[in-house]
Amino acid sequence: MNGGDAVMAAPAGPPQPLEWKFSQVFGERTAGEEVQEVDIISAIEFDKSGDHLATGDRGGRVVLFERTDTKDHRGSRRDMERMDYSINRHPEFRYKTEFQSHEPEFDYLKSLEIEEKINKIKWCQTANGALFLLSTNDKTIKFWKVQEKKVKKVSDMNVDSKAMGNGSIASSSNSSSSRPYLANGVYDFSFPPGGIPSLRLPSVTSHETSSVARCRRVYAHAHDYHINSISNNSDGETFISADDLRINLWNLEISNQSFNIVDVKPANMEDLTEVITSAEFHPTHCNTLAYSSSKGSIRLVDLRQSALCDSHAKLFEEQEAPGSRSFFTEIIASISDIKFGKDGRYILSRDYMTLKLWDINMDSGPVATFQVHEYLRPKLCDLYENDSIFDKFECCLSGDGLRVSTGSYSNLFRVFGCVPGSTEATTLEASKNPMRRQVPTPSRPSRSLGNSLTRVVRRGAESTGVDANGNSFDFTTKLLHLAWHPTENSIACAAANSLYMYYA
Repeated sequence: MNGGDAVMAAPAGPPQPLEWKFSQVFGERTAGEEVQEVDIISAIEFDKSGDHLATGDRGGRVVLFERTDTKDHRGSRRDMERMDYSINRHPEFRYKTEFQSHEPEFDYLKSLEIEEKINKIKWCQTANGALFLLSTNDKTIKFWKVQEKKVKKVSDMNVDSKAMGNGSIASSSNSSSSRPYLANGVYDFSFPPGGIPSLRLPSVTSHETSSVARCRRVYAHAHDYHINSISNNSDGETFISADDLRINLWNLEISNQSFNIVDVKPANMEDLTEVITSAEFHPTHCNTLAYSSSKGSIRLVDLRQSALCDSHAKLFEEQEAPGSRSFFTEIIASISDIKFGKDGRYILSRDYMTLKLWDINMDSGPVATFQVHEYLRPKLCDLYENDSIFDKFECCLSGDGLRVSTGSYSNLFRVFGCVPGSTEATTLEASKNPMRRQVPTPSRPSRSLGNSLTRVVRRGAESTGVDANGNSFDFTTKLLHLAWHPTENSIACAAANSLYMYYA
C-alpha cells in the first residue's frame, strides 16, 4: 500500500455466490394456525432509501415498517466508511404503523364486487419529514401521507390554586381524580363568587409520537378493467396506472383527470389477442416507459413521439423454437412482472417458466435466461386444471445489478447471478432456516452474442417435483411477492401472511 493511494484492481470473474441468512419475520404463524384470507400479503415495496418498507394485504390494509439499525447514526454507507465506521449489523426493521387503505365496494352499474385487496404499492418522494405513497386495488388508486405527530395533553390547569381562598378549584393533578372532564380535556368547575383573582397559561406537554396516515387524493373511475400496475415517474410529478387494455398517465396533484397514453383495445373485442400485464417507468428517463403483454413481449414507449403511444419505440420478444408450440405455449409465455434495473439499462421479466434479462439496446433477444420452473413442464396439464398455471410471480433486481430473484412454490425463492460467467443459482425457503433447501445447480452457457454480451441459459433446480429434502412440491404455498433492498443485499418476501427478511 502506498499511503492509501494505490488503485485496487477489479476482481476478475463474477462475484462469489452469496450466503443468505435469516434476519426477521413479522406475522409468523404457529404450527397448525389457519391463515385468514384477508391477512395474506399481496404487495411489498421498499422506498428508494431502503429505510422504509410497505406491505399491502388482501384485506385492504397497508402496513409500514421502518429501519432501526441506522437510527443512531444517520448518513449513507459511504459516509460511514469514510469515517472508518464499521457496519457489522444487517438491516433491521420494526413495525411503524398501519392503516386501512381500501374497503370493499360494489359497482351497481356493472353488478360487480370490487375487492379491497391491495394490488400494488409505490413510494413517492418524501417531503418535510412526511412519507408519501400510492396504493391501488382493482379500480381505485389512493395517495397517502404518513406523518409523525406528537400527542399533546394539558398537564396543569390554568388556575393558580394559591390565589383561591376557598380551594374549590385545584390545579394539581392530585385532586384531578374527583373532577369530571369536559370533552376537550378541560376540568369542569364552577367559578367562585367574585371571580378568579389570578390566571396563568395552562401547561401543555408532548407525550409519545404516533404516525398518522391521511388520504390526500383518490384517483378513481379511469379503468374499466382491473389495475395491474402503478409506477412513479422520475420527474416526481406524474405516475402511470395500467389495466388489461389501457395505460393512463396521471399528475399527482390532479385526481379528476388522466390521459390515456396506451390503448390496445381493438374495435371488435373478438379480435383481441393480447392484454397488458405490467407497466413501469424508466428509472431516470421521464419520457420512457415499458409494458409487457400476455404474449411474452415487452414494448418500450417514448412519450415524446405522440400523445397516444400505440406505436412502440422498441419491441423485445423471443421467437419460439420451431415445433415447440403446444396448447400451453401462450399461457406460460405471458409475462407477469417487469422491472427496470437501477440505471435503466436492463429490464428483468418473469413469465411462468423463466426469468429473462433484456438489454434495452438489443432487441434481438434476452441477454440471459434463468430457468425457474422447467421441472414443471411435464405437469402443465395438472397446473392448468387447478389454475396454478395462471399464478403471477414477481421479480426483482439487486441494487448493484449483479443478481436477480423471483419466487416459486413451496414458499421457495431463487437468486441468480446475472454477471456473464456467474454460476450462482441459489434456492432458498421462506423460513427461519433459508438455506435448508438450497440445491447446488450448474449453469449451462448457451451461445455467444459478441465480445461483451453473452446470452446465457442458467438452470434452476432440475427437480421432478421433489425438493432437496425429498418432499413433494406444494402448489398451494407460493411465494409471489418479494422485493430487494435498493442499496444492500437484503430481500423481503411474503409467505401467506408472514413477512420474511434475509440478508447476505
